[in-house]
Amino acid sequence: MRGLIRTSGPAPVHLWDPPFCGMIDMRIDREGVWHHEGRPITRPALVQLFSNILKREGEGYVLVTPVEKVGITVEDVPFVVIDAHVAGAGIDLITQVGDRVPLTGLRMAGDVPYAPIRGGMEGRIDRKTFYRLVDLAVEEDGRIGLRTDRFIPIGPAAA
Repeated sequence: MRGLIRTSGPAPVHLWDPPFCGMIDMRIDREGVWHHEGRPITRPALVQLFSNILKREGEGYVLVTPVEKVGITVEDVPFVVIDAHVAGAGIDLITQVGDRVPLTGLRMAGDVPYAPIRGGMEGRIDRKTFYRLVDLAVEEDGRIGLRTDRFIPIGPAAA
């Protein structure tokens, strides 16, 4: 799916609250690969379609349409950030499903970086992309971070 850039945005799932119809055998693994009934979904357009109707509810994830909602399993987070681009005064992140979103924050869980993607969902930033972001980092007030329209801290500056 690398190189895929989404041309239309996600569905307005925040407006939909149909009845829950149960869990289905669909899973997003830690690497961001979507699986159905134990097999990877290999059609990028199908993965993109499903990601368009993905929504976070509480601690879980659902695929939602105006008439039904089904739960799926997500091993870590549903998105993996596979690239980053400087865009004017900001930085855009690209996910494995083609989302292009501005970097608005970072969360470190140990040495694993995460960024907000949409609707309360996060993307784990892959190693090469995080190294690219670190190359863009600046030091401010004893912290290392990224300067966009605001300062996004990564961590404390080295002593």
